Amino acid sequence: MSKIISIANQKGGVGKTTTAVNLATALAACDKSVLLIDLDPQGNASTGFGIDNIDRNTHIYHMLIDQISIKEAIKSSIVPKLFLIPADTDLAAAEVELRNRKNREFILDTLLRPITDSYDFIIIDCPPSLGLLTVNAFSASHSVLVPLQCEFYALEGLAQLLRSIELVKKNLNPSLTIQGIVLTMFDSRNNLSEMVVNDVRKHFGKQVYQTIIPRNVRISEAPSFGQPVLMYDINCSGSKAYTSLAAELLQQENVNL
Repeated sequence: MSKIISIANQKGGVGKTTTAVNLATALAACDKSVLLIDLDPQGNASTGFGIDNIDRNTHIYHMLIDQISIKEAIKSSIVPKLFLIPADTDLAAAEVELRNRKNREFILDTLLRPITDSYDFIIIDCPPSLGLLTVNAFSASHSVLVPLQCEFYALEGLAQLLRSIELVKKNLNPSLTIQGIVLTMFDSRNNLSEMVVNDVRKHFGKQVYQTIIPRNVRISEAPSFGQPVLMYDINCSGSKAYTSLAAELLQQENVNL
């Protein structure tokens, strides 16, 4: 059965989509079958794999409103063993269109059930908000992985996200857990980054991954070439960090590398 992980932070610019794309790629590189679901109307995870708007004629919006089956929405990617359900700006309308649907919080969960034996991991790139799409992701997931940037105000909004996770756990998905917190955008030249790392580890202890994702120009460049950083430059510090994060997650899940 698939391990379903939502990657979420309602604060934008924290490396959420970058982490979704590159963690999924690193897991696939470890010979795990992975489905990445782009649940963000910005569609940046889709762009990160070189899927442009022309190729998104069937995507997650059509799946959520019952125009197509989940199997019709799944696309192969440039990464072996990694598959993708893309998104585009149409998805922004889904929150309104699904508002009056019965069991609206469980739409994604219901749609995923037929394919949960087909992948080792299902990674969901959530939108940077705590609306109905994110609630659907949390209701369908086993856990939530939280990217947190090593910058001032890093903890701003995190309390709200954790409260939202607890509300979903209490009312919709009792088995939902925190997979972990991954620190991103670490700048070794900046004392503030070290202070944030120490502060977050002090507050959250073992919930924080040992792997820290650095600021790295290759990570920033890769999406413009439609590639995860592990394909764009496997030897850069960003690729090594996401490879380490995948190994840490697999160890956490007691999965053999």
